[in-house]
Amino acid sequence: MLYNNIEVMAPVGSWESLSAAIKAGCNSVYFGIEQLNMRARSSINFTVDDLSEIAKTCKENNIKSYITLNTVLYDHDLNLMRNIIDSAKRNGIDAVIVSDHAAMNYAKKIGFPIHISTQTNISNIETVEFYSFYGDVMVMARELSLQQAANISAEIERRGIKGPSGNLVEVEVFAHGALCMAISGKCYLSLHSHNSSANRGACIQNCRREYTVIDKDEGIEFDIDNEYIMSAKDLATIDFLDKVLNAGVKVLKIEGRGRSADYVYTTVKCYREAVDSILEGTYTKEKIKDWKDRLATVYNRGFWDGYYLGRKMGEWSDAYGSKATTKKIFLGKGIKYFPKAKVGEFYLETHSLKKGDKILITGPTTGVIETVIDEIRVDDKSVEEAKKGVHFSIRIDEPIRASDKLYKIVGSYE
Repeated sequence: MLYNNIEVMAPVGSWESLSAAIKAGCNSVYFGIEQLNMRARSSINFTVDDLSEIAKTCKENNIKSYITLNTVLYDHDLNLMRNIIDSAKRNGIDAVIVSDHAAMNYAKKIGFPIHISTQTNISNIETVEFYSFYGDVMVMARELSLQQAANISAEIERRGIKGPSGNLVEVEVFAHGALCMAISGKCYLSLHSHNSSANRGACIQNCRREYTVIDKDEGIEFDIDNEYIMSAKDLATIDFLDKVLNAGVKVLKIEGRGRSADYVYTTVKCYREAVDSILEGTYTKEKIKDWKDRLATVYNRGFWDGYYLGRKMGEWSDAYGSKATTKKIFLGKGIKYFPKAKVGEFYLETHSLKKGDKILITGPTTGVIETVIDEIRVDDKSVEEAKKGVHFSIRIDEPIRASDKLYKIVGSYE
């Protein structure tokens, strides 16, 4: 199988994540602004005023930028939808990811490139052909097997199905991150329980909680042991990524616009390395183990292979929240960087820091820096430990900025 132009797409919910994704080697990013995207509630989101700077940053780094506008739309949303798409086009964003036909129709009218969201539940070739009038890239339903995706990819080539650009339609799939218990994320649980619609970007994720079953005849209560029965484990495809690419997939989407910059950096970097290894013919079991170990260090609910290998039922998490093998402890903030000496000055607001500790630095321009402390200086003297309330300096090869956040990375059980 010849792999050409495989795109690793990164989730971006903040400036820190954008910088982290670029540093990790992504080919494209996707993000939401304000309302009308499926992470309107759980992600920080950007504003219309940010679009120019996002587009500029992406173009300077030779990556593509996609704006998500993939919620259900009502009549009172249409003016906002038009304004967002107009602004995205005017500021040089590369495409819009949509699911509602009103957004497709408008973007098509003004000649703005369209990607068809997974919320449209594309599960067969006829649906691909239908949407090819609007979009060049289509995100397959998350419940498809790799064989089904491969059949669709092959049929796109056989039929010569082209999008508005005149190029063959490209198949995109989710490669890593959170999975919803509902078909392609079309869930109504949050709406039913709290009048907060997931399909409007306002999911409260009550499916991730622990539940008790009550026998209504006798009032007996049973706690459901061992499994959060609606909380799916996270998808991970890195150990069969070659099979994903063999299915004709051109775009690998990483989920996680609501997650932290270090999650974005680690997942994008691992999948970037994995794709490059497949291209180079060096995709080995040893490398796969290393990637999986690294992926486990950042936020996750446990991993499974999704429906790609033919499973009919999901795997459910047995714990609330993250099962990451490490956690980060906030220590303080950056003060100044001295480029000639390659030294960063910080203020330690809480806890302590010792030689040999692993640290994480994040910031809107810095993105993510991970390193191990080899020396700490306080009042220009080398010390073994810095304690709360002091200014200290450490050697950092990359520049840090004022107000960058400093964390200590420890084992999850420390």
